[in-house]
Amino acid sequence: MSTETPTAKLRIGSKWIDGGGATGSTPVFNPSTGEIIAKTPVGSASDVDAAVAAALDAQPEWAETPVVERARVMFAYRELIARHFEELARLVTREHGKTYGEARAEVQRGLEMVEFACSVPVMLSGDTFPQIAESVDGETNRHPVGVCVGITPYNFPNMVPLWMFPIAITCGNTFVLKPSEKVPLSAIRLVELLVEAGLPDGVINLVHGGKEVVDALLQHRDVAAVSFVGSTSVAKHVYQLGTAHGKRVQAAGGAKNHLIIMPDADVDQSSKALAASAFGCAGQRCMAGSVAIAVGSAGDPLLEQLVGFAGKLKVAPTDNNDASEMGPVISGDHRSRVAGYLETAERVGAKVVLDGRDVDAGDAFLLGPSIVDQVTTDMPLWKEEIFGPLLSVVRVDSLQEALAIGRACPFGNGASIFTSDGYAAREFKRHFNAGMIGINVGVPAPMAWLPFTGWNQSFFGDLHIQGTEGVQFYTRQKMTLTRWFESASESHHDPVWKSK
Repeated sequence: MSTETPTAKLRIGSKWIDGGGATGSTPVFNPSTGEIIAKTPVGSASDVDAAVAAALDAQPEWAETPVVERARVMFAYRELIARHFEELARLVTREHGKTYGEARAEVQRGLEMVEFACSVPVMLSGDTFPQIAESVDGETNRHPVGVCVGITPYNFPNMVPLWMFPIAITCGNTFVLKPSEKVPLSAIRLVELLVEAGLPDGVINLVHGGKEVVDALLQHRDVAAVSFVGSTSVAKHVYQLGTAHGKRVQAAGGAKNHLIIMPDADVDQSSKALAASAFGCAGQRCMAGSVAIAVGSAGDPLLEQLVGFAGKLKVAPTDNNDASEMGPVISGDHRSRVAGYLETAERVGAKVVLDGRDVDAGDAFLLGPSIVDQVTTDMPLWKEEIFGPLLSVVRVDSLQEALAIGRACPFGNGASIFTSDGYAAREFKRHFNAGMIGINVGVPAPMAWLPFTGWNQSFFGDLHIQGTEGVQFYTRQKMTLTRWFESASESHHDPVWKSK
């Protein structure tokens, strides 16, 4: 039996092909064991040229395929994902490190996006304006934009690609997917199932690689639209380079999500919601609550309850261990980076009240839940996206102070308030500086039918990912005015409306 580590394949047109060659590869780790389970080829611009050419060749015929037939492929795809649900969840756990429950939740959210794509035929219907002028009728309808690209992150290897290509494809576009080199296996399996669902050759293509591949996609003359999820610095680069080359771009970046706890909040419910928000998926999600703002007297009882609850979470490897309540981070390097914030916290005047470095990690990339109190807005703990299981606690005297902290934050993904006061909830909902708002909800992430509406440095573009905005992004609108003149043989007749 061969023990050679497999290399992730590319999908170009009708074929799965090997990539990498002289360009090399990057390791894919099982974060629960530290084992290298695959290699991702470091692709090149030539891979991009081949994938885009295949997508461009397939696009005209696919665009002319009736939309109901395109949707039928998505119905078949939905059934295949449901049939392989457990396999997909286990794959997420193996290459990313999510707990089994978190992985199942991710696959479920992806499945809902496919279900949403099945309803695209309804959303492609346009508007009609009969007799908008004398003998003139007007109408609007939507058309595909062409070859679309998705560049996706490591933290949701199943869900984020499914935010993109099901809608794009059902709208009549063809697609090139470039997943994170850290988690290529889920993307490959998703594409395999889509091919099995009956999608024609060339409609979905898959490439791997780093900056060279990304930049080649952003600059390619035959790419019409680019969707991206990742860090703010890369999102800004993707947006600027893509739009400079005539692409429409939606680029979701990083976050620093604030959770405000008012003195009248239910302490038990709030602490559990905060722990789930901050430490779910080991804090590796752009909607994770990373800053708790304790207002007035809320601080001490909240912190006591939160430390007690988070400190009891079972932190353990997740692969073949469904009892784990929090799993590893993506890599050893990332673990060291997140732990570095704890090393400097007390030196800058903050107080570590729960230290995740105490976890027995073994060969896994484990870092336990960590909580740092007395954080202020001049510290890196507040300024920077940490993207790990570390919650910073900021203390303020009033809701207005909490709102001011939000206004000072350069990000703007999500924020939540915990309160039993309707006035405070309304003030927060109207005035906090973020695009996704929760009231007594720890993670205000939208369902498939609603857009993922990040603000500020958390999003670059005009039309957001998901929901009806996703359909608008992957289509362009055409307006038609029509006038029919009366033929000579009918010219002596009065119009129908006059004959009465």
